[in-house]
Amino acid sequence: MIAIGFEGSANKLGIGIIEHNTESGVVNILANIRHTHVTPPGTGFLPRDTAVHHREHIVPVVKEALKTSNVQIKDIDVICYTKGPGMGAPLVSVAVVARTLALLWNKPIVGVNHCIGHIEMGREITKADNPVVLYVSGGNTQVIAYSEHRYRIFGETLDIAVGNCLDRFARILNLSNDPSPGYNIEQHAKKGKKFIELPYTVKGMDVSFSGILSNIETIKNEQSCSPEDLCFSLQETVFAMLVEITERAMAHIGSKEVLIVGGVGCNLRLQEMMAQMVEQRDGKVFATDERFCIDNGIMIAHAGLLAYRTGFITPLERSTCTQRYVMLICF
Repeated sequence: MIAIGFEGSANKLGIGIIEHNTESGVVNILANIRHTHVTPPGTGFLPRDTAVHHREHIVPVVKEALKTSNVQIKDIDVICYTKGPGMGAPLVSVAVVARTLALLWNKPIVGVNHCIGHIEMGREITKADNPVVLYVSGGNTQVIAYSEHRYRIFGETLDIAVGNCLDRFARILNLSNDPSPGYNIEQHAKKGKKFIELPYTVKGMDVSFSGILSNIETIKNEQSCSPEDLCFSLQETVFAMLVEITERAMAHIGSKEVLIVGGVGCNLRLQEMMAQMVEQRDGKVFATDERFCIDNGIMIAHAGLLAYRTGFITPLERSTCTQRYVMLICF
Protein backbone atom coordinates (compact mmCIF):
# COMPACT_ATOMS: atom_id res chain seq x y z
CA MET A 1 0.00 0.00 0.00
CA ILE A 2 1.26 3.47 -0.88
CA ALA A 3 0.38 6.82 0.71
CA ILE A 4 1.32 10.40 -0.06
CA GLY A 5 1.53 12.77 2.90
CA PHE A 6 1.14 16.57 3.02
CA GLU A 7 2.68 18.52 5.92
CA GLY A 8 2.46 22.29 6.32
CA SER A 9 1.62 23.08 9.94
CA ALA A 10 4.45 25.63 10.31
CA ASN A 11 7.25 26.96 8.08
CA LYS A 12 8.21 23.55 6.64
CA LEU A 13 6.32 22.35 3.58
CA GLY A 14 6.80 18.61 3.23
CA ILE A 15 5.56 15.98 0.80
CA GLY A 16 6.35 12.34 1.51
CA ILE A 17 5.52 9.08 -0.23
CA ILE A 18 5.72 5.81 1.69
CA GLU A 19 5.08 2.16 0.95
CA HIS A 20 3.90 -0.43 3.48
CA ASN A 21 4.36 -4.07 2.57
CA THR A 22 1.38 -5.51 4.45
CA GLU A 23 2.73 -9.07 4.21
CA SER A 24 6.32 -8.61 5.35
CA GLY A 25 5.78 -5.49 7.47
CA VAL A 26 8.60 -3.70 5.64
CA VAL A 27 8.23 0.07 5.27
CA ASN A 28 9.91 1.79 2.33
CA ILE A 29 10.42 5.56 2.17
CA LEU A 30 10.05 6.46 -1.49
CA ALA A 31 10.27 10.26 -1.29
CA ASN A 32 10.74 12.84 1.45
CA ILE A 33 10.83 16.31 -0.11
CA ARG A 34 10.79 19.51 1.93
CA HIS A 35 10.85 23.26 1.26
CA THR A 36 11.34 25.75 4.10
CA HIS A 37 10.04 29.29 4.46
CA VAL A 38 13.15 31.14 5.69
CA THR A 39 12.76 34.68 7.03
CA PRO A 40 15.47 37.34 7.59
CA PRO A 41 17.60 37.20 10.78
CA GLY A 42 15.88 38.62 13.82
CA THR A 43 12.40 37.83 12.55
CA GLY A 44 9.93 34.98 12.88
CA PHE A 45 7.49 33.59 10.34
CA LEU A 46 3.95 34.92 10.14
CA PRO A 47 0.95 32.69 9.34
CA ARG A 48 -0.09 34.69 6.29
CA ASP A 49 3.38 34.80 4.72
CA THR A 50 3.94 31.11 5.51
CA ALA A 51 0.66 30.19 3.82
CA VAL A 52 1.70 32.15 0.73
CA HIS A 53 5.00 30.26 0.68
CA HIS A 54 3.22 26.92 0.87
CA ARG A 55 0.79 27.81 -1.91
CA GLU A 56 3.62 28.96 -4.16
CA HIS A 57 5.77 25.85 -3.71
CA ILE A 58 3.41 22.95 -3.10
CA VAL A 59 2.76 21.96 -6.72
CA PRO A 60 6.48 21.79 -7.66
CA VAL A 61 7.22 19.88 -4.43
CA VAL A 62 4.45 17.35 -5.17
CA LYS A 63 5.80 16.87 -8.70
CA GLU A 64 9.33 16.38 -7.33
CA ALA A 65 8.10 13.81 -4.81
CA LEU A 66 6.28 11.84 -7.51
CA LYS A 67 9.34 11.95 -9.73
CA THR A 68 11.70 10.90 -6.93
CA SER A 69 9.48 8.02 -5.85
CA ASN A 70 8.85 6.82 -9.40
CA VAL A 71 5.24 6.28 -8.33
CA GLN A 72 2.30 6.79 -10.65
CA ILE A 73 -0.90 8.44 -9.44
CA LYS A 74 -2.80 5.21 -10.02
CA ASP A 75 -0.45 3.44 -7.55
CA ILE A 76 -1.36 5.73 -4.63
CA ASP A 77 -3.91 4.22 -2.24
CA VAL A 78 -4.58 7.17 0.07
CA ILE A 79 -3.84 10.87 0.50
CA CYS A 80 -2.87 11.96 4.03
CA TYR A 81 -2.65 15.54 5.32
CA THR A 82 -1.94 17.32 8.59
CA LYS A 83 -5.26 18.13 10.22
CA GLY A 84 -3.57 19.84 13.18
CA PRO A 85 -2.27 21.11 15.49
CA GLY A 86 -0.43 23.98 13.87
CA MET A 87 -0.77 27.47 12.41
CA GLY A 88 -4.18 27.99 10.87
CA ALA A 89 -3.38 29.62 7.52
CA PRO A 90 -0.52 27.25 6.54
CA LEU A 91 -2.58 24.22 7.59
CA VAL A 92 -5.51 25.29 5.43
CA SER A 93 -3.37 26.11 2.39
CA VAL A 94 -1.94 22.58 2.34
CA ALA A 95 -5.24 20.87 3.24
CA VAL A 96 -6.95 22.54 0.28
CA VAL A 97 -4.39 21.02 -2.07
CA ALA A 98 -4.67 17.58 -0.46
CA ARG A 99 -8.47 17.74 -0.69
CA THR A 100 -8.36 18.91 -4.32
CA LEU A 101 -6.01 16.10 -5.34
CA ALA A 102 -8.22 13.57 -3.51
CA LEU A 103 -11.09 14.69 -5.75
CA LEU A 104 -9.02 14.90 -8.94
CA TRP A 105 -7.37 11.53 -8.40
CA ASN A 106 -10.43 9.88 -6.83
CA LYS A 107 -8.53 8.82 -3.70
CA PRO A 108 -9.64 8.52 -0.05
CA ILE A 109 -8.26 11.09 2.35
CA VAL A 110 -7.04 10.77 5.96
CA GLY A 111 -6.51 13.67 8.36
CA VAL A 112 -3.49 13.10 10.64
CA ASN A 113 -2.57 14.44 14.06
CA HIS A 114 0.81 16.13 13.60
CA CYS A 115 2.04 14.88 17.00
CA ILE A 116 1.11 11.29 16.20
CA GLY A 117 3.00 11.64 12.93
CA HIS A 118 6.21 12.52 14.78
CA ILE A 119 5.82 9.69 17.27
CA GLU A 120 4.89 6.95 14.81
CA MET A 121 7.68 7.93 12.42
CA GLY A 122 10.18 7.95 15.27
CA ARG A 123 9.05 4.51 16.38
CA GLU A 124 9.29 3.14 12.84
CA ILE A 125 12.78 4.51 12.16
CA THR A 126 14.31 3.63 15.54
CA LYS A 127 12.30 0.44 16.22
CA ALA A 128 11.69 1.62 19.79
CA ASP A 129 9.29 -0.78 21.48
CA ASN A 130 7.42 1.00 24.27
CA PRO A 131 9.29 4.23 24.96
CA VAL A 132 8.59 7.33 26.96
CA VAL A 133 8.34 9.95 24.22
CA LEU A 134 9.82 13.42 24.61
CA TYR A 135 8.15 15.52 21.93
CA VAL A 136 10.02 18.81 21.60
CA SER A 137 9.50 21.32 18.80
CA GLY A 138 8.73 24.95 18.09
CA GLY A 139 5.09 24.50 19.03
CA ASN A 140 5.05 21.55 21.41
CA THR A 141 6.81 20.30 24.53
CA GLN A 142 5.28 17.13 25.97
CA VAL A 143 6.29 13.94 27.74
CA ILE A 144 4.06 11.20 26.33
CA ALA A 145 3.65 7.49 26.98
CA TYR A 146 1.37 4.78 25.66
CA SER A 147 -1.26 3.57 28.10
CA GLU A 148 -4.62 1.79 27.61
CA HIS A 149 -4.63 2.05 23.81
CA ARG A 150 -3.83 5.75 23.79
CA TYR A 151 -0.88 8.09 23.90
CA ARG A 152 -1.24 10.00 27.14
CA ILE A 153 0.47 13.23 28.15
CA PHE A 154 2.35 12.90 31.45
CA GLY A 155 3.88 16.36 31.43
CA GLU A 156 4.07 19.44 29.22
CA THR A 157 4.99 23.08 29.03
CA LEU A 158 2.78 25.49 30.93
CA ASP A 159 3.44 28.34 28.50
CA ILE A 160 5.72 28.37 25.44
CA ALA A 161 7.37 25.37 23.81
CA VAL A 162 11.10 24.78 24.25
CA GLY A 163 11.66 25.27 20.52
CA ASN A 164 9.84 28.57 20.65
CA CYS A 165 12.04 29.64 23.57
CA LEU A 166 15.20 28.84 21.59
CA ASP A 167 13.87 30.43 18.39
CA ARG A 168 12.90 33.64 20.15
CA PHE A 169 16.29 33.92 21.81
CA ALA A 170 17.90 33.43 18.40
CA ARG A 171 15.88 36.42 17.21
CA ILE A 172 17.08 38.43 20.20
CA LEU A 173 20.66 37.62 19.16
CA ASN A 174 19.80 38.34 15.50
CA LEU A 175 20.96 34.87 14.44
CA SER A 176 20.22 33.49 11.01
CA ASN A 177 17.08 31.45 10.42
CA ASP A 178 18.92 29.34 7.85
CA PRO A 179 18.75 26.37 8.20
CA SER A 180 16.92 27.03 11.47
CA PRO A 181 17.39 29.32 14.50
CA GLY A 182 17.60 26.32 16.84
CA TYR A 183 20.46 24.85 14.83
CA ASN A 184 22.39 28.13 15.03
CA ILE A 185 21.77 28.34 18.79
CA GLU A 186 23.28 24.85 19.05
CA GLN A 187 26.39 25.84 17.09
CA HIS A 188 26.93 28.92 19.28
CA ALA A 189 26.42 26.84 22.43
CA LYS A 190 29.24 24.48 21.41
CA LYS A 191 31.64 27.43 21.75
CA GLY A 192 30.34 28.56 25.16
CA LYS A 193 32.58 28.11 28.19
CA LYS A 194 30.92 30.01 31.05
CA PHE A 195 27.66 28.82 32.58
CA ILE A 196 25.31 31.62 33.58
CA GLU A 197 22.68 30.67 36.13
CA LEU A 198 19.12 30.98 34.84
CA PRO A 199 15.70 30.24 36.40
CA TYR A 200 15.03 26.50 36.58
CA THR A 201 11.26 26.04 36.45
CA VAL A 202 9.97 22.51 36.89
CA LYS A 203 6.56 22.10 38.50
CA GLY A 204 5.87 18.44 39.09
CA MET A 205 5.78 16.91 35.61
CA ASP A 206 5.41 20.27 33.87
CA VAL A 207 7.90 22.93 32.80
CA SER A 208 7.85 26.64 32.07
CA PHE A 209 10.14 28.51 29.70
CA SER A 210 8.74 32.05 29.39
CA GLY A 211 10.44 33.31 32.55
CA ILE A 212 13.78 31.87 31.45
CA LEU A 213 13.48 33.69 28.14
CA SER A 214 12.68 37.00 29.86
CA ASN A 215 15.56 36.54 32.29
CA ILE A 216 18.19 35.72 29.69
CA GLU A 217 17.08 38.66 27.54
CA THR A 218 17.62 40.94 30.55
CA ILE A 219 21.06 39.44 31.15
CA LYS A 220 21.94 39.92 27.48
CA ASN A 221 20.97 43.60 27.62
CA GLU A 222 22.47 44.45 31.02
CA GLN A 223 25.59 42.29 31.34
CA SER A 224 28.64 41.77 29.15
CA CYS A 225 28.13 38.11 28.28
CA SER A 226 29.10 36.55 24.98
CA PRO A 227 26.36 35.11 22.74
CA GLU A 228 28.13 31.75 22.94
CA ASP A 229 27.95 31.66 26.76
CA LEU A 230 24.31 32.72 26.70
CA CYS A 231 23.36 30.01 24.21
CA PHE A 232 25.32 27.44 26.19
CA SER A 233 23.62 28.40 29.44
CA LEU A 234 20.15 28.44 27.92
CA GLN A 235 20.58 25.00 26.35
CA GLU A 236 22.01 23.43 29.51
CA THR A 237 19.17 24.79 31.64
CA VAL A 238 16.17 23.97 29.49
CA PHE A 239 17.52 20.55 28.49
CA ALA A 240 18.18 19.64 32.13
CA MET A 241 14.54 20.44 32.86
CA LEU A 242 13.40 18.17 30.03
CA VAL A 243 15.65 15.34 31.21
CA GLU A 244 14.23 15.62 34.74
CA ILE A 245 10.56 15.28 33.76
CA THR A 246 11.39 12.51 31.29
CA GLU A 247 13.13 10.54 34.03
CA ARG A 248 10.05 10.90 36.24
CA ALA A 249 7.85 9.51 33.47
CA MET A 250 10.24 6.57 32.99
CA ALA A 251 9.99 5.75 36.69
CA HIS A 252 6.20 6.08 36.66
CA ILE A 253 5.53 3.63 33.82
CA GLY A 254 8.58 1.42 34.35
CA SER A 255 10.06 2.02 30.91
CA LYS A 256 13.76 1.80 30.01
CA GLU A 257 13.41 3.51 26.64
CA VAL A 258 13.21 7.18 25.64
CA LEU A 259 12.30 8.32 22.16
CA ILE A 260 13.04 11.96 21.29
CA VAL A 261 10.95 13.40 18.45
CA GLY A 262 10.26 16.86 17.04
CA GLY A 263 12.57 19.48 15.58
CA VAL A 264 14.48 20.14 18.82
CA GLY A 265 15.17 16.40 18.96
CA CYS A 266 17.90 16.96 16.35
CA ASN A 267 19.97 18.75 18.99
CA LEU A 268 22.96 16.55 19.80
CA ARG A 269 23.46 18.08 23.23
CA LEU A 270 19.90 17.17 24.22
CA GLN A 271 20.49 13.63 22.99
CA GLU A 272 23.75 13.47 24.95
CA MET A 273 22.21 14.70 28.21
CA MET A 274 19.27 12.33 27.85
CA ALA A 275 21.63 9.41 27.16
CA GLN A 276 23.60 10.14 30.34
CA MET A 277 20.42 9.91 32.40
CA VAL A 278 19.03 6.84 30.64
CA GLU A 279 22.32 4.93 30.92
CA GLN A 280 22.15 5.31 34.69
CA ARG A 281 18.78 3.52 34.51
CA ASP A 282 20.21 0.78 32.25
CA GLY A 283 18.06 2.07 29.41
CA LYS A 284 18.42 3.34 25.86
CA VAL A 285 17.75 6.57 24.00
CA PHE A 286 16.28 6.59 20.50
CA ALA A 287 16.43 9.60 18.20
CA THR A 288 16.45 10.37 14.49
CA ASP A 289 18.31 12.85 12.34
CA GLU A 290 16.96 15.99 10.69
CA ARG A 291 15.27 14.03 7.88
CA PHE A 292 12.67 12.78 10.34
CA CYS A 293 12.94 15.04 13.41
CA ILE A 294 12.08 18.20 11.54
CA ASP A 295 8.53 18.47 10.17
CA ASN A 296 8.18 16.36 7.05
CA GLY A 297 5.56 14.81 4.80
CA ILE A 298 6.74 11.23 5.23
CA MET A 299 5.62 11.11 8.87
CA ILE A 300 2.13 12.22 7.84
CA ALA A 301 2.03 9.60 5.10
CA HIS A 302 3.17 6.90 7.53
CA ALA A 303 0.72 7.73 10.35
CA GLY A 304 -2.10 8.22 7.86
CA LEU A 305 -1.44 4.90 6.19
CA LEU A 306 -1.39 3.13 9.56
CA ALA A 307 -4.84 4.59 10.24
CA TYR A 308 -6.11 3.80 6.75
CA ARG A 309 -5.06 0.16 7.12
CA THR A 310 -7.41 -0.13 10.12
CA GLY A 311 -10.30 1.15 7.99
CA PHE A 312 -10.13 4.80 9.02
CA ILE A 313 -11.05 7.42 6.39
CA THR A 314 -11.79 11.13 6.86
CA PRO A 315 -15.07 12.05 5.13
CA LEU A 316 -14.53 14.86 2.65
CA GLU A 317 -16.93 17.16 4.48
CA ARG A 318 -14.83 16.70 7.63
CA SER A 319 -11.44 17.14 5.98
CA THR A 320 -10.91 20.42 7.77
CA CYS A 321 -8.08 21.73 9.97
CA THR A 322 -7.88 22.60 13.63
CA GLN A 323 -5.08 24.50 15.36
CA ARG A 324 -5.72 22.57 18.60
CA TYR A 325 -5.96 18.94 17.64
CA VAL A 326 -5.66 16.98 20.86
CA MET A 327 -6.88 13.50 19.94
CA LEU A 328 -3.90 11.26 20.73
CA ILE A 329 -4.75 7.74 19.55
CA CYS A 330 -2.26 4.98 18.83
CA PHE A 331 -2.91 2.93 15.72
